[in-house]
Amino acid sequence: MTRSGTEGRPAHPSEERSPPRWTARTAGAAPGASSRSSSSSASTSSAAAPSSSPPPPPPRAGLPASAPLAVTIPAIGVDAPLTRVGVDAAGWLEAPPPDHPDRAGWYAASVTPGEPGTAVVTGHVDTPAGPAVFHALGALTRGRTVEVHRADGRTAVFTVHAVELLPKDDFPADRVYAATRAPELRLITCGGPYSRATGYAGNVVVSARLTGLRA
Repeated sequence: MTRSGTEGRPAHPSEERSPPRWTARTAGAAPGASSRSSSSSASTSSAAAPSSSPPPPPPRAGLPASAPLAVTIPAIGVDAPLTRVGVDAAGWLEAPPPDHPDRAGWYAASVTPGEPGTAVVTGHVDTPAGPAVFHALGALTRGRTVEVHRADGRTAVFTVHAVELLPKDDFPADRVYAATRAPELRLITCGGPYSRATGYAGNVVVSARLTGLRA
């Protein structure tokens, strides 16, 4: 993605970790037709629709730290390896290199997915080569699951409770990345209107909480 987005403090309340300035500023998209089409998809599907389905499972207790290896989102066909990402010299959250559009990135200064606190995973919506790993992220709805496969052999299962399209120029970082005692997950990519001059105008942010565990 092009430089685009906003980041807050994805940390456990009892831990002090360095927050990036913005989310997925580097996890945006590239100019071209694919950028315009993915922008439309994210903006129209970013708000989770009301549902009459049963309530999601209750949150479960947190897990010990364990590095995440891959993320799977069955509803949108994502099955991606995870690589560690950090922030650049200006404090912007990095994304995986654009020559690896099939990868997602775990922000290594946040908690590991499944630990108490807010874990952060980012990915490109598209690259000059076409759609990327989080191209359909904005199409997720409440109640869908996100699975994170961990180095300890366990799979942390998160249930989506919010899908939002948020403006980059006024990103509510304190709300999105507020420290939590329960295990939470944020998935981030670019979305909204696209401009060749400034990139995407917003970030798609999916919020999920830990509701299950598989060995």
